[in-house]
Amino acid sequence: MNSSTTVSAQLGLRLVVPDRTTVPLLAGLEYAADDPYAIRMAFYVGDDEPVEWIFARELLTVGIVRRVGDGDVEVWPADDDGALNLALSSPFGDALFEVPLSPLADFLHRTYQAVPAGEESEFIDIDAELENLLWPS
Repeated sequence: MNSSTTVSAQLGLRLVVPDRTTVPLLAGLEYAADDPYAIRMAFYVGDDEPVEWIFARELLTVGIVRRVGDGDVEVWPADDDGALNLALSSPFGDALFEVPLSPLADFLHRTYQAVPAGEESEFIDIDAELENLLWPS
């Protein structure tokens, strides 16, 4: 694969509200080989612009088998084997989502086909990254 490879998917999530009922919503996932450690998730809520969060790919992967994360993002297996819990915290509030495991696992599998674990650094253009840091445009 090359550094311009992208993997994307759409998932139907459930937002868990305070009385423990759930509200369905749609999220888009995107992975780009030129940013091999990150997964972008856009949450579509109403007609507004999507709310985007960026996660470490490893965080979502490890969260399938055990609780992981600290601070703003936590991920852990749900009591129901078919879902993953995703908790987000920001200055604007907290949210808990139930993510369907099968489509998420399929998406993650495709990202590891694009960029295998341990080979992420081979997809980063270090010179370009340094140039962006040292000489911003």
